Amino acid sequence: MRTIEHWIGGGTTRADSTRTAPVWNPATGQQQAEVLLAEPVDVDLAVSTAAKAFESWSQTSLTKRTKVLFAFRELVSRHAQELAEIIADEHGKVVSDALGEVQRGLEVVEFACGIPHLLKGDYSDQVSTGVDVYGFREPLGVVAGITPFNFPVMVPMWMHPVAIACGNAFVLKPSERDPSASMLVARLWAEAGLPEGVFTVVHGDKTAVDALLDHPEVAAVSFVGSTPIARYIHQRANANGKRVQALGGAKNHAVVLPDADLGFASDHLVAAAMGSAGERCMAISAAVAVGTGADQLVDVVAAKARAVRVGPGREEASEMGPVVTAAARDRITGYVDSGEQQGATVAVDGRGLVVPGHEDGFFVGPTVLDHVTPSMDVYRDEIFGPVLSVVRASDVDEAIALINANPYGNGTAIFTSSGEAARRFQRGVQVGMIGINVPIPVPMAYYSFGGWKDSLFGQSHVHGPEGIAFYTRAKVVTARWPHVDHPIAASYHFPTTS
Repeated sequence: MRTIEHWIGGGTTRADSTRTAPVWNPATGQQQAEVLLAEPVDVDLAVSTAAKAFESWSQTSLTKRTKVLFAFRELVSRHAQELAEIIADEHGKVVSDALGEVQRGLEVVEFACGIPHLLKGDYSDQVSTGVDVYGFREPLGVVAGITPFNFPVMVPMWMHPVAIACGNAFVLKPSERDPSASMLVARLWAEAGLPEGVFTVVHGDKTAVDALLDHPEVAAVSFVGSTPIARYIHQRANANGKRVQALGGAKNHAVVLPDADLGFASDHLVAAAMGSAGERCMAISAAVAVGTGADQLVDVVAAKARAVRVGPGREEASEMGPVVTAAARDRITGYVDSGEQQGATVAVDGRGLVVPGHEDGFFVGPTVLDHVTPSMDVYRDEIFGPVLSVVRASDVDEAIALINANPYGNGTAIFTSSGEAARRFQRGVQVGMIGINVPIPVPMAYYSFGGWKDSLFGQSHVHGPEGIAFYTRAKVVTARWPHVDHPIAASYHFPTTS
């Protein structure tokens, strides 16, 4: 059995880890590897190694940092197919989808390549007689990223390129469900010329997470995952005096107005709900059908959902792969059971799907539930599977109220041909990311990604301008160089300008 080790100090190591967890191939249902699970002593080794590397990396010139980032960008691009195939084998998503994930991660690397401009400071000349003031930003030290299984390349790349470009050392704790992509990324950083210890990968479970949250040399923690864990990480890391950005769960709505192009809207609804088997924090999981066209919308969406080609992620014909584990499959089908029991109509039933030749795979077919109400579990909870719940609303204002009553505020979308309705929607919804005729409104890398309400704990979103601010701290200098022949008398009153 292949064992996936940690990456500490520029190479693979078992450290003192003795516990392991299985890594499955979701398409076959077979275990393909085991991954080491770090103990606190392993985390301490990783952090202390990173802290030592930070001493020199933080003093490395912006020019040299940028050269490493450009080299890393080229290497990731060159190995995109290999990364995508690793993702398909461990996560289950189809290779074409995984390639899109790598590309969106690359966009953040490209943003970080502009670090000399992004870290330019401020200067104010002659704020008082003979006095100048200038400010600049410095790195924090060792920062940690705790990332989810659903985007094993993209989500970590929301964090580590920016953190490293700013001069920090980065410790990544990826999901133990699909850890191999992070190991290839570590090798690419090393090949790009990043000094040993600046990028570290520590695999593990809650033991490793808690060790990072409690470690005195970890200055900041970035997290993406479920809301309960985001809340826990925010509270524990804050209690230990760390900066925290913790992105939680989502219940993303797509509102379809009667004036929307039905063919266009239904195509995008099905793709946004079923792509990556619904295992996206930006997946559309609730469609709000407005007005009298709801029945027609459900009929069209149901027909397109039935036509989705489900199969192994490695097969080119597959449009949707399996979910990540058997436990995930059982949880998703349990929610469909619950929805049916609570009164929803199962318009398309993906339970019990069997893919020929992959009978033991963790497959759930596209599922559409109609006549869903806000009191049902399938509406209230984040299912994280290929399940689209359809709720009804009489007009756009009722749809806005429905979205605002939901505790999550990650992403939402509206399909309409009315600019007035779109503008009223974007100003009215209490959500961080909004799409107008765009179902998955993930911002470009030069904007920041993040939601509101229970979808975010802490003040900072990831990557973009807020990422730069999160991974650095400001320093302001007030300077005076008095003329040797004109001494300036000291004063006992509070300093003022003159």
